[in-house]
Amino acid sequence: MHSSTSNFDFQRVIPDLPWRQLVWTAALITAVATVAWEIRARSLGYAPTLNDTPDLWAQERAKVKPDSLVIVGDSRALFDSDLDAIEHGLGQRPVQLALVGSCAYPILADLVADEKFHGTVIVGLIPGLWLVPQGAPVNNSLTALKRYRSQTLAQRASHQLGMLLEDRIAFLQQEDLTLKQLLLRLPIANRPNALVPPRLPPYFYTLEHDRRARMFEPAAHPGPLQERIKSGWIPLFTPPPPPSFVPRDVFLKGVGAAIEQRFKDTADAVHKLRARGGKVVFVRFPNTGELKKLEDMATPRQGPWDRIIKESGAPGIYYSDYPELAGFDCPEWSHLSAADSVEFTKRLVPHLKAALGHKD
Repeated sequence: MHSSTSNFDFQRVIPDLPWRQLVWTAALITAVATVAWEIRARSLGYAPTLNDTPDLWAQERAKVKPDSLVIVGDSRALFDSDLDAIEHGLGQRPVQLALVGSCAYPILADLVADEKFHGTVIVGLIPGLWLVPQGAPVNNSLTALKRYRSQTLAQRASHQLGMLLEDRIAFLQQEDLTLKQLLLRLPIANRPNALVPPRLPPYFYTLEHDRRARMFEPAAHPGPLQERIKSGWIPLFTPPPPPSFVPRDVFLKGVGAAIEQRFKDTADAVHKLRARGGKVVFVRFPNTGELKKLEDMATPRQGPWDRIIKESGAPGIYYSDYPELAGFDCPEWSHLSAADSVEFTKRLVPHLKAALGHKD
């Protein structure tokens, strides 16, 4: 018996249409839409800048040599550290490995795990982020480390092409203008068993190829962008409620144990690096306004900061201890403006020299 399809003679019919004109029309529509979206993005205050991708971070991590000067930390260490000023003051250009919204402990641990590394690490320390045992801050660092360790040739090539486009096109903003991020802006209210996480701040900084960051000028001045950034800090820095499916005492006990382990691991990492000639200095960068009040209440100076410094034996520079560092204002409560980041770093350098034992 013949198959019912054995003699099936299919012939695709191609419509007789002006294909060349259709291709040119589609290309023209695409070009016009692209230009229109670029104009719209720039009218909203966006400008061409690199995205801070795991690939860009991996590119910088690959530059670390055994005697490198490295910056690790959160967004304050990224925004507020001027690489030129540090290079001029310490005679060595730092490798910038700080990450926005991250717990930087995994990065420090990774450097310490490299037995060849005996350089200097400047650690930007926000206690509330440093001690968080899991979640997005830890995952941000782990994602960057994973890309560094397993980056493929195709990913490197894509990264290089991406940088060429990002340097020229404003709407290529992965943290703000992708479809996913635009959908997250929809006003969805909390409902039973489904809490809406706090919104992340919008794009408000430019990034250079060596990851030197600068606050975007509109964010440094009063206006809608600055207010939108401010409104996001308090929810983000407020710990979420314990999960309902775990007894409260059990949950708090587990979190407490994880935090105690982080204290121990931090001290062990510092001791191990210093034992082979490396140096570590912790820096508390400025914060102001309502965010400072919240952080000071949740993690007071006499709590986690003092304990980390004491148990690690590493020097610490707490900005409010020095009049020349304490007078800076963070326009959106958490970071310094582009101009102030340069001046702050210049004033910070003498304290870094003293902490690290540098001689003029």
